[in-house]
Amino acid sequence: MTPVYVVQQSQNPSTDFFIAPLLRAEGLGARFFSFHEVPEAQSLANATVVFVRYVPPAWKALLKQQHPARLVFFMDDDLFDFRAFRGMPWHYQRKLFRLAWRHRRWLKNVGAELWVSSPWLAQKYSGWHPTVLEPGNPHGAVPEFTDPAMKIIFYHGSASHRGELEWLEPVVERVLAARSDVCFEVIGDRKVRDRFAHLSGVHVVHPMSWPAYKAFIQRPGRTIGLAPLLDTPFNAARAPTKFFDITAAGAVGVYADTPVYQRLVQHGFNGVMLPMESPEAWSREILRLLDSPEVRGGLYDNA
Repeated sequence: MTPVYVVQQSQNPSTDFFIAPLLRAEGLGARFFSFHEVPEAQSLANATVVFVRYVPPAWKALLKQQHPARLVFFMDDDLFDFRAFRGMPWHYQRKLFRLAWRHRRWLKNVGAELWVSSPWLAQKYSGWHPTVLEPGNPHGAVPEFTDPAMKIIFYHGSASHRGELEWLEPVVERVLAARSDVCFEVIGDRKVRDRFAHLSGVHVVHPMSWPAYKAFIQRPGRTIGLAPLLDTPFNAARAPTKFFDITAAGAVGVYADTPVYQRLVQHGFNGVMLPMESPEAWSREILRLLDSPEVRGGLYDNA
């Protein structure tokens, strides 16, 4: 059997949502390497090498010594268009430029296959004839539905979602003002803490590693997960992975009504989809769901 080498910066959601489910479906085992872990060059001759999002220098140098039987680059963001990075934190833009964007021509020249996470990316890079991977659940079994006395609403966005956090602020403010049995959980740094400091009932959790997050999301008590998504070039390429996080948390999701979430969410069946043009509609729907545990239970069971 052809050996499969998966090259990743560390344990990460991209591998768990996309690469691991594909390997399981095809009955393939794999060896996982970090950026600085490299095998003997001759072992690549009959191997498939999958770069997850990034091309580390040590591996690029190795492939110049010995080309693998098959080379794949997987991306779940638009990593090959520098214009899409605009608005991202500057340190994140530098990372994407250094480890992804500047290797595009080299990858094409050496005949790498392109795997992507969304039809949008596949259409944009159609000349590369990419393969679209569907996301899978990396969290295992989900808990039974519960209706805790204290309702936890949460948004677990990364540093690349500053705009969504700003958009959510008035939504959260209205919900917290309407009910005393609700708190809001958000992941973020000091800037996020400062943004929500004027609101009691907001719990800001420090960013954590992916393995730590997978354990964190399993803690019981969450009620509604929020997944807003602004209309930006970078967001257009995203995949609906928050559907799995929200469901694994034992919660019902309220999602932006965009093609990203339309891949998995059926409005009124396994989640709620709302337009981003109306923050007030989000507040009203969250309050309606809080008042209707039977509705939440049905949506959760279907999810």
